[in-house]
Amino acid sequence: MQAVTDERLALFAEMESKYENNDTEYFVSLLDHSDYVVRTRATCILVDFGGEDKIPHIAKVLKNDDNELVRHEAAFSLGQMSYSSAIPPLIDSTLNDPSMFVRHEAAIALGVVGNKDAKEALQKALNDPDEPVVESAVVALSNIEFMETLSKNEKFAKLTGG
Repeated sequence: MQAVTDERLALFAEMESKYENNDTEYFVSLLDHSDYVVRTRATCILVDFGGEDKIPHIAKVLKNDDNELVRHEAAFSLGQMSYSSAIPPLIDSTLNDPSMFVRHEAAIALGVVGNKDAKEALQKALNDPDEPVVESAVVALSNIEFMETLSKNEKFAKLTGG
């Protein structure tokens, strides 16, 4: 275990220098790394870089990563980015991911993005067999409704994510 930790820490040091140079390609390449901790961190860093051009890379992680924690982080990240182009991959995960943990986070992320295009999928998620997913869909639908009808402050409306 210590060898893995040492290797991970050495890679994190390299990642820090690549971060300072905004090396997007480097972090995209890490999305296929064998260590799920590295993949999770690379996902977060790409989100921090910002830009809608990162959505396809993070959506690929959400769809294909074999680790539910990494997929969960990708769903959260897509929500935080708040681009409407994140809606289709989030809908897919809300309705189809094998992990309740990921379905829940994808539903919440749809509510954070706050686009009415997500409402139909969130209505379907109300029938999910896992209560946390149903509850997340209720929160997301409530947030979208609030954003559509009442909120004048977009930042305030997006504070239900997490």
